[in-house]
Amino acid sequence: MKARIWHNPRCSKSRETLAILQDAGAEVEIVEYLRTPPDADELARVFARGGLSPAQVLRKSEPGAKGLTGADDAAILAAMAADPILIERPLVETEKGVRMGRPPESVREIL
Repeated sequence: MKARIWHNPRCSKSRETLAILQDAGAEVEIVEYLRTPPDADELARVFARGGLSPAQVLRKSEPGAKGLTGADDAAILAAMAADPILIERPLVETEKGVRMGRPPESVREIL
């Protein structure tokens, strides 16, 4: 099984989620999204596959998220593409779907 994780190695939840994928024997593609940020179209595609709205995946604790309260999807996606720290992590994509790794165990649903 193949899995792609949008990963931040400094995040404990992201590291825990990666360990779950590796323990399950998945062939994992690690995307350090802070180094190689996705564009708004890629974000929209992945969120749609997971049934997630951009607002659900917005990392609200970041200072840059404060001005996005009540913003539409396009504005949130543009902000995330411009400043990927605004993307909640980790996100995992497999052929079965997309899940946010919060809590990390939630990715088991798509393994």
